[in-house]
Amino acid sequence: MDVVAELRRALGAGRVLTAKEDLIPYSRDASYFEGPLPLAVAIPGTAEEAAEVLRIADEAGIPVVPRGGGTSVTGSSIPVEGGIVLSTRGLGGVRDVRPEDGYAIAGAGTPLGELDELLSRLGFMYPPDPSSSSAATVGGSIATNAGGLRGVSYGNTRCWVMGLRVALPGGRLLWVGGRALKRSAGYDLVSLFVGSEGTLGVITEAILRIAPRPEAVGRAVAYYGGMEAAASAVAELKRRGLPLLTAEFVDGPSLRAIEESFGIRAPEGAEYMLMVDVASTRESLRRHLDEVGAVLSGSSLSVELTADPARIDELTRARRGLYPALLGRRAPGQLVISMDVAVPPSELAAAMEEVRSASRSAGFEVIIAGHVGDGNFHPTIYVYPSAMDRARDLILEVGRIALRHGGSVSAEHGIGLEKRELLAEEAGAWLEAMRSIKAIFDPNGIMNRGKVL
Repeated sequence: MDVVAELRRALGAGRVLTAKEDLIPYSRDASYFEGPLPLAVAIPGTAEEAAEVLRIADEAGIPVVPRGGGTSVTGSSIPVEGGIVLSTRGLGGVRDVRPEDGYAIAGAGTPLGELDELLSRLGFMYPPDPSSSSAATVGGSIATNAGGLRGVSYGNTRCWVMGLRVALPGGRLLWVGGRALKRSAGYDLVSLFVGSEGTLGVITEAILRIAPRPEAVGRAVAYYGGMEAAASAVAELKRRGLPLLTAEFVDGPSLRAIEESFGIRAPEGAEYMLMVDVASTRESLRRHLDEVGAVLSGSSLSVELTADPARIDELTRARRGLYPALLGRRAPGQLVISMDVAVPPSELAAAMEEVRSASRSAGFEVIIAGHVGDGNFHPTIYVYPSAMDRARDLILEVGRIALRHGGSVSAEHGIGLEKRELLAEEAGAWLEAMRSIKAIFDPNGIMNRGKVL
């Protein structure tokens, strides 16, 4: 079979890329991994066309790598054996928004930022908000069960997916879930596809729960000399039942990167910045914000309280821009590896100290930021290619530290190529069950071969 010819017949020549200069970007994503050039990049414009691509590939036994915005930092969306990269960028667009029914329907290739902008004009939002939301897509974020800054209040993507249309190997199209807000009929196949990283099929469309935007938001920014005090302060805020929207932290090296890139200065002696948002009514916002400030001021170096949208936007740009700022500080030839683990919030300070110790022992300066409210943190290191073996050993040790503290080796970045060994350690007997499930949906093993399992 001439696979490229078949793809062109199905999609049209303009939506099948084969020129080397067009293929090169698809051998990389936002991770430090690099794959071979794919045989072709297919850009279907409908779910039916996506299913036809999978039929052609399955018949030929050629692997398929689904790709959204290419923002994976674990190598989820790069090929390991050439094959076909199936880009969902032609499957974008918000199909329907039903605030009265609590959902929106969006194509897999829709950027999350585009979806949120549309919903905001209606007074609603789609709560998952990864830092890469300007580029990350609906399908890719579902495939990795992405999180984000609002996770402390709204959880990960899995909590917000009601239904999915999925193209399966062999050319089948399958709807799972649906538009009803409550459903207790059979197995939860929606959750099965959320976080599957394209190893079962290609998400082409999603029915997503939406939520009203908070009426009013205020922000508290506090600086600390140590993480334990910051984590304890957030625990107290949660014990009091305050309406937290976000609870973010960055460490000293992160603060310096933010200062260089955004001009936001920390007070003398600050080694951690804690940024907490409260969502409330206009009438009660000041009371809630003052209560947050009172808790944080008891153990911090300084506290700033603001409800000014311009100041909140400035601080948000700095937090979301931290990873690009860290990229800008790397030396020529260095790679930046951003890890992702989660522990119970009460274990966060201790787990982070172990990560710092392990990083020093491995010869790396680690930079740590994350979501203190749900125990998710991101150790980041700079690595020269000659030190990759030590870096890989550190990645394994960071995952094992999380497991020893009752956590998970991945909170929101997924498994990809980076964490397959760690997933086996966390999953244990689950792994064989996962392989059995994959064999049902993908009997010829073409879907995102080499990832996750």
